[in-house]
Formats: sequence, C-alpha cells, structure tokens
Amino acid sequence: MKANELRKMYVEFFEKRGHKEINSASLLPDNDPSVLFTTAGMHPLVPYLLGEKHPQGKRLVDIQKCVRTCDIDEVGDDTHLTFFEMLGNWSLGDYFKEESITMSYLFLTEYLNIPVERLAVTVFEGNSLVPRDTESAEIWIRNGLKKEQIYFYGRDENWWGPAGKTGPCGPDTEIFYDMGKEKCGENCGPACSCGKYVEIWNNVFMEYNKNEDGTYSELLQKNVDTGMGLERVLTIFNGYKNVYETELFQPIIEKIESLTGVNYTEENKNTFRIISDHMRASTFILGDPKGVTPSNSEQGYILRRLIRRTIRLVKKLGVNSNIICSIAEVIIENYGEIYSELVKNKSFVLEQLEKEYLLFSKTLDSGLKMAERYFSKLEEGNSLSGDLAFKLYDTFGFPIEFTVELASERKINVDIPVFEEKFREHQEKSRKGAAEKFKGGLADNSERTTKLHTATHLLNAALRKVLGNTVYQRGSNINSERLRFDFSFDRKLTKDELEQVEKIVNEAIEKGIDVMCTEETLEEAKAEEAIGVFESKYGEIVKVYAIPGYSKEICGGPHASNTEELKSFKILKEESSSSGVRRIKATIG
Repeated sequence: MKANELRKMYVEFFEKRGHKEINSASLLPDNDPSVLFTTAGMHPLVPYLLGEKHPQGKRLVDIQKCVRTCDIDEVGDDTHLTFFEMLGNWSLGDYFKEESITMSYLFLTEYLNIPVERLAVTVFEGNSLVPRDTESAEIWIRNGLKKEQIYFYGRDENWWGPAGKTGPCGPDTEIFYDMGKEKCGENCGPACSCGKYVEIWNNVFMEYNKNEDGTYSELLQKNVDTGMGLERVLTIFNGYKNVYETELFQPIIEKIESLTGVNYTEENKNTFRIISDHMRASTFILGDPKGVTPSNSEQGYILRRLIRRTIRLVKKLGVNSNIICSIAEVIIENYGEIYSELVKNKSFVLEQLEKEYLLFSKTLDSGLKMAERYFSKLEEGNSLSGDLAFKLYDTFGFPIEFTVELASERKINVDIPVFEEKFREHQEKSRKGAAEKFKGGLADNSERTTKLHTATHLLNAALRKVLGNTVYQRGSNINSERLRFDFSFDRKLTKDELEQVEKIVNEAIEKGIDVMCTEETLEEAKAEEAIGVFESKYGEIVKVYAIPGYSKEICGGPHASNTEELKSFKILKEESSSSGVRRIKATIG
C-alpha cells in the first residue's frame, strides 16, 4: 500500500460514517502559547473541544501535519520521527467510547487486514479520583480481543490532559502492534521500550473537567480525539521493519546516496536516517504558509537546530558542499501533490536553506579556530576539559565528534564524562523550559486571552489601514499577559505609525462595537473580503468574525462579545521577527 492509498482509505472510511473532512492546519499553532509546533491534530480544534460549534459539524476527520521534538534523541531508530502525519477522527459531543473503539477495530482488522492476534491495547487502570475504565476494556473484548491482549496502566500511560492546570481531560486507550519479537521479561507489555510493541493509534476520551481544587467533574460535552501515525501504519501494513523502508523515505535516502557517493549501510544508517528525517521536517516548517525562518528563538531555533545537525551529518559523510537544497527538492517533489504549499513556497525553502548553510559554514570555521586555540595550549597526552568541549558545542554548534577527532590527531584526550554531564544539564534545562511553556495550556481560553484574541483582529485591521493591504498576519501567540502578532512588512515602523495603529484600535474599543459571528461558505467569505490567513486549512463552511467598520476575519474564535470589554490597547514593543516579518507585542487594559 502507498501513502496516498492509506490517506484516501482512512478519510473515506470515516466519511461513510458521517464525518466531514477538514484540511490540515499550519504547523505553527494560532494563538497558542503552550507549544511551538502543532504536535497533534487536536491543537487546531481546541475551541471546538471546549464547546465552540464547528462549522463542519460534530464528526470530523483529518490528516494533520505534526512536528514533535521531544523525541529528537530517538530519531534514527525504527519508529520515531520529528515530522509526521497524524490521521485523526473526532467526535465533538456526539459518539463516545463504544462507536470510537468499534470503528478503530473495524478499520484495523477489516480494512487494513491486521490480524487480531497482533493487536494489544492499553486502558486506564483508575485511581482515587477517577474510576478504572472497565467500559473500554469490555468494548475491546466484545469486538474480538482477548483479556490477555488488554493491559491496564496509570496516568503516565493512559491519561490525557488537562493541557493547563484545569480543563478537559480524560482516559485514553492506546492501540499497539505486536512486532512478533520475544518478550524481554515477565512484565513486558506495551509500556515497555524493548521494541516488541509499537503504538499505532490513540483514542482519547475527554469526559472530565479538572477543577481548580484538583477534583474532577463530568463534562457536559464529551469528546473523542484520536490520532494514528501514518508512517507507522504504512510500515506495518507493508511488512517493513522500519519507517525508512517506506516510499516516504526511500527517494530521500537514494538521493543522499547519489549526492554523497556513500551507500546506505548498517554502519551509517543512523546518519542517513537523521538527515532524511531532519530535512523532511525542515522543508515542511520552511514551506509552511507562516514562513518561519531559522533564528535563535522559539520555532526558528528548532528549525536552525534541525538544519545545522543535518549539515554536520552531511560533513560526517565526507561532503563539504551544500547538498541540502537538492535533498529538499526531492521532498517537495514527493509531497507537492498532497501539500501544495511546499511547491508554492519552494523558492523560499531553498533560499533559506542556502542562507543557513553559508551562515553555519562560517560558524563552523569560527569553531575550528577556537578549537585550535584550545588545543595549542595543550601537550600530547593532556586532556581538553569537558567545560571547553561543551563550550565549543554550545557556542559554535561544534559537534563533540569533531572535537574528539581533532584532539585525537594531536594525541590529546577529551574529558567526555564532564562534557556529557554538561550536556545532560543543558538538556534538562531545555526540557524544563518546554514544560514551563506547556503550563499555560492549550485550554487557556480564559476571559483575558479571549479578549486579547479579539485585540489581534483589531491590530491586524489597524496595521493594514496604516501600512497598506499588503500586510498579512504571519503568526500570533497569546498568553494571559500579552498578545504577540507577526505580520509581513520589510522595515521598522516609525513612532508616528505605531501611534496611529494604537489610536485606531483604541477608537474601536471606545465605540463599544458588538463582535458579530456568522457561518458562511469560503466563497461567500472571500466575496465579502473577509481576511483568511491560511486559506488551505479551511473547510467548506467557515466562521467569520466581524467588528463592523474595522475588521472581518475567518477565524475559529472565541472572541469578546463587544469591543468595550478590552478597555484599552497599548503597544509594548515593535521588532523584527525574521526577514520580511515584523513583530508587535501589546496588551489590553
């Protein structure tokens, strides 16, 4: 089976069961301070999971582009990827566990012909606050699984959410494929990392709300959120041993072979796999309609890290010229039919890769000079301290392999244990930072963030009025303190321009205008000149939020009901975000 066949089969299966297909959203979440990238299909649907009415109805199906960096150190094994496609089906207050589990079972066993005996599932074992999910286990048994194929686990394995301190959450049931390996021990099960079991699908049942006092109450609108990894299922269906054997990766690997003159072997497979994975992720991030560029912060930092790691590994294969653009072209060709934005933004993708290659080449040169300086102070048999080795890595992006190689040429050792300690500390700080970022929560639809969301619409309209209609939103991020709005513009705004923008927004607030919401076809919205940030992500019916006299945008919401709720608007800072993109940070009264 090819990837396109699987995509089509999945969507049609759920369409026949009353689901409406929605398009993949951007890899960069709108108005979501909790994550840098869209890591699951639920991110674009958060307002609807919290009770907003979705224009396409209560049953949805999609194929969502996702990027996850939490498992970046595992990339290169048989299953973990940075970029992947998530097949998802949704119930927004419609069907629940019985239909969800039954449909999943039917698709896997009758449509994909996966033998029932090769499946294993996990279910929430319960705790002092929430009972054991015996209902899901019983449904699996009624469908055909045996008791020994069902495993009960706690919160770490079988509980989702809430994304913030409070909000929707609930148990999940995860579906695994048994790879046929022997159990690694008596307690080997789906939670084991030995490789016997590979997770392929997860059904989340949002049936509780976590309250501020730590208790749980049942939700009035119970939702189902499922996600299945396309690459993993494609691997299993075709009887492959790893995702890199699929048609999604083989052309990339073959291109690397032809560009480097090095064959893909057991010895260098990790290098080939990481290059393939990182270039695929980088190409999709650069090709996203929001146009993120490599930088030293947030999404741009992750992008830069992926590209630079790729460049280092290409050099490890003995190539000192820029071949990453040629690799990206293969990826664009492979995915262009499904994701047209890659073709549309091809020149931008290649231009940014070329820029980053040249910039990093200079950085590597600087690292070499610094390394030479460190080594010149040491004699044969001495050791380069782990602190200095880490400084080369952290400051210059100089890989430890390079440092060890240079040191061995001079018969100098490197204090690897101290380097690894420093590296672990660095990773821990990064993880804590990511965890802190996640604390804000996807479900932070508080009254204040809702008002700030409305303020971004007014800001967008004011910028277009002052600077012209060539201004378009390129991204936004909202937390409880401020809004951050990125827009297309190629120079710093003058003091007068900023004052004009601020004045227009405050004028709209003072007028106390009702915020109107209508549901229209995409064509009707366009005819009314409603602004759509990323048209490809919208369905047949869209929500249009209008602030008469000021703003009209296609948006999922939620919003304030009247502009006077914002009280006042103040621009805190205007700065460059990336090439051709400016950024404004602002707050409300």
